[in-house]
Amino acid sequence: MRIGLAYNEKPDPDGSLDDPSSTRSDAFVEWDDRSTIEAVEQALSLFGDVVRLEADVLFPQKLALARPHLVFNIAEGLHGPNREAHVPAICEFLNVPCTASDSLTLALALHKTRTKQILAQCGVATAPFTEVARLEELGGVELPFPLFVKPVHEGSGKGIFVNNLCRSPAELRERVAWLLERYRQPVLVEAYLPGAEFTVAILGNGAAAACLPIVGIDFAALPAGATPVYGYEAKWVWDTPERPLDLFQCPAPVPASLARDIEGVALAAYHALGCRDWCRVDVRLDAAGAPNVVELNPLPGVIPDPNMNSCFPKAARVAGLSYYELIQEVVRIAWKRITGQSLAGTPAQEATA
Repeated sequence: MRIGLAYNEKPDPDGSLDDPSSTRSDAFVEWDDRSTIEAVEQALSLFGDVVRLEADVLFPQKLALARPHLVFNIAEGLHGPNREAHVPAICEFLNVPCTASDSLTLALALHKTRTKQILAQCGVATAPFTEVARLEELGGVELPFPLFVKPVHEGSGKGIFVNNLCRSPAELRERVAWLLERYRQPVLVEAYLPGAEFTVAILGNGAAAACLPIVGIDFAALPAGATPVYGYEAKWVWDTPERPLDLFQCPAPVPASLARDIEGVALAAYHALGCRDWCRVDVRLDAAGAPNVVELNPLPGVIPDPNMNSCFPKAARVAGLSYYELIQEVVRIAWKRITGQSLAGTPAQEATA
């Protein structure tokens, strides 16, 4: 079997954090470190030859020449609101099977407003919201304070800062103006959910889709006085190898009834967006303690280092899956979906062309 690994590798940091065009800014936080790419490649080698396919401007040509039996996709893209959809769309055009969700689901899931519109239409609980594309539109916002604001199509904590929690019209106007200027895209304005936060890793398709142990986020680990939000500062500033944040509890220490409700709303969101193979769903409790879906991550982060705060591998370890076994399980799930056949025994021999 020949597997293509589609990825984007983080460039070496250079420039200023405040310069949106520099490699030290948040522009590349969604991309993977070299160590992650190497670990995924090693896991995939169980099935045969692995061909690296960096998702750059030459990706279509590289894919056409390599003609893998399957593309394992962790590429986040760079430009535009549909950037996460580029790799699966090109794979579909060239009729090359691909792991994870298709281009439509990835485009919808990255756009937070579109996601919430679909969830609301499907009856999946999510916080009340509106979208603001111009500062003048703030006059039409009728949601009660406090409110939380974020760019509509970013991921990995980009544009989600502790001061995005707005308690007054003045704070809302200041933050929306800053986000519109910085990210050049509409801003999602939603009711702030004051309860506990969780993330749910899901593996599988259709009725076989199942949740791994729920990960709870312990905001007490954040600096004193910090807004309880798992955003850019918590992911990329305060959490360092030298001083790691002890943020996650897995399995989350919640009653069985609440765990069932969290898993139920996460699975409902997974199916509503048409997710495939795997996805991580972020959930937060409202003031009444009911779980609401915050967003979906159909290309979940998979940092291999167990000391890093990477939720999907953490949940997999608690479920008894090693890092390599997690990656390999995604391949088996995708292959079953695509071919109707199982990969077992010696996969490299079973799936040769």
